[in-house]
Amino acid sequence: MEASKILPMLKKKLAFLSGGKDRRSGLILTIPLCTEQTSMEELSATLDYLLGIPSEKCKARGFTVIVDGRKSQWNIVKTVVLMLQNVIPAEVSLVCVVKPDEFWDKKVTHFCFWKEKDRLGFEVILVSANKLTRYIEPCQLTDEFGGSLVYDHLDWLNKRLVFEKFTKESTSLLDELTVINENEKGSQAEKDRSSESNILPSFDPETVLQTGHELLSELQQRRFNGSEGGGGGTAWSPMDDELLAQPQVMKLLDSLREQYTKYQEVCRQRSKRSQLEEIQTKVMQVVNWLEGPGTEQLRTQWGIGDSIRASQALQQKHEEIESQHSEWFAVYVELNQQIAALLSAGDEEDLMELKGLQQQLSDVCYRQASQLEFRQNVLQSAHEFHMTAQDMSQQLDGLLGMLCADVAPADGAAIQQTLKHLEEKLKSVEGALQSLREKGQVLLDQMSTQTSFSYGKDVGIENKENIDHIHSVMEDMQLRKQRCEDMVDVRRLKMLQMVQLFKCEEDASQVRSTYDYGRQLLQATVVLCQSLRCTTRSSGDTLPRLNRVWKQFTVTSDERQHRLEMASAFHTAAEKVGKLSPFTHPLVVPNLYGFPSSMEHHERNFGDINHFCVNWSFKMYCLSSHLS
Repeated sequence: MEASKILPMLKKKLAFLSGGKDRRSGLILTIPLCTEQTSMEELSATLDYLLGIPSEKCKARGFTVIVDGRKSQWNIVKTVVLMLQNVIPAEVSLVCVVKPDEFWDKKVTHFCFWKEKDRLGFEVILVSANKLTRYIEPCQLTDEFGGSLVYDHLDWLNKRLVFEKFTKESTSLLDELTVINENEKGSQAEKDRSSESNILPSFDPETVLQTGHELLSELQQRRFNGSEGGGGGTAWSPMDDELLAQPQVMKLLDSLREQYTKYQEVCRQRSKRSQLEEIQTKVMQVVNWLEGPGTEQLRTQWGIGDSIRASQALQQKHEEIESQHSEWFAVYVELNQQIAALLSAGDEEDLMELKGLQQQLSDVCYRQASQLEFRQNVLQSAHEFHMTAQDMSQQLDGLLGMLCADVAPADGAAIQQTLKHLEEKLKSVEGALQSLREKGQVLLDQMSTQTSFSYGKDVGIENKENIDHIHSVMEDMQLRKQRCEDMVDVRRLKMLQMVQLFKCEEDASQVRSTYDYGRQLLQATVVLCQSLRCTTRSSGDTLPRLNRVWKQFTVTSDERQHRLEMASAFHTAAEKVGKLSPFTHPLVVPNLYGFPSSMEHHERNFGDINHFCVNWSFKMYCLSSHLS
């Protein structure tokens, strides 16, 4: 029976163990009767509880019961005495009925307790309060009987509640900790199957231990009732060593500390396992995402684009993919630090598992990071390749614009300057083509060295499309450059012949001046000879010879001029044919980097091309005939 369950009855102080002893060292049980009607049921329950407190050794020495009937009626006293026969007949040695000074003298004769000793099983005496010391020492009596033993019933009751609460909680906690610790000793498979392997105790061990230490300290420092004896005597409490209070508390504390120490180790192991499982779960989350959605994102991004804008869009998409990967890489860094901390302080049995998790996580993250870096390098190379291709296309457009423009030079120096500018343009185009080839080769090398993902994805088809596109761009640029070179050759030849024409006209003008000057000199010579009537060697044949030479020179010069005019007409026609060609005209160049194509324009130009081809063939025939 617990005090908390009959607390209202215990507070009534129907009976109590003051801690005093009789001369046989038996415990003194006091029943203070009052003027009010005493409930025999409550008194019986109170006696049952109080008699359950002492040890069997104490009970064997017997009890001395003091029935204080000074404020009660005789029939109640008699009922209580008779009730003791049913409640504690074997433990009672003596019943001292404290009577009023004059009230019961006549009534006692009607019922002699001493005659009923054999039937009751204990001796009953009627005694006045002042004569009670004949049977019990004053130091073992409380103050209401003239003794010096101090007893505080409420203090005792509070301490008793604390003791029982600690005993109940510590016993329950001890059983739970024992079960938990015993389960922890089983195999790992049993731990996983056991539903009790992760149970928590019903009470906080720290709180229970603190309560026990406070209670033990209280027991050791003073009596359970919280007071000291008076009159030089020593106070005694029902929770003293003989009642097993202090030893019981000490034993419970020792057992509880032992099991709690084991439980703390169990909790440490649990925490370590829980942390290990949490790390393993997070590792698998990172690995599963990188090998699943992360890898799928990279698998769907294999193009390199067909222009600068397209490559920039792919780079932006790749940055978004990298941003998502960065969040998981941050988790990887945190997990790696946690694993490193556990490795530095981990047990031998956990080292292999931790190292395996760390290696698995590192392999997946490094592999995925290398794929991201490789993809970034490919996109950067593709962007540079498209920029170079666009730059070369713009240079070819500029060169083609120069070639398609009409040439109207003022003199030979202007033609030489135009030729120099044309050669510089052609050289710049050649440098751009070389740069395009180099960047294209870098991109092709990256494509050729790219291997399949470790997850079994074949990327050959995607790479073939990219490689074909790179080759196509370089071949188209090469063809456009070749056509421009052909047109440059035609333009160069024409300009060189125009230079010769200007030179011929200049020489002819210079020769004509020389011829006129010579004729004037010869005519002056003839006039002087006639007026001087003298004859010279040159006076007769020089002038005719000069006329013959001049005639021969003018004929040759006219022929040369005619041939040059024919050549100029030929090259002019050739340039017109080149301008109307569907492969060189700027309006009908294949659709690369911004130039539109039009089949209708092709059809319109084919008639003009045929017309010019006829004229061109006729002039070429005339020129060849004339040259022959």
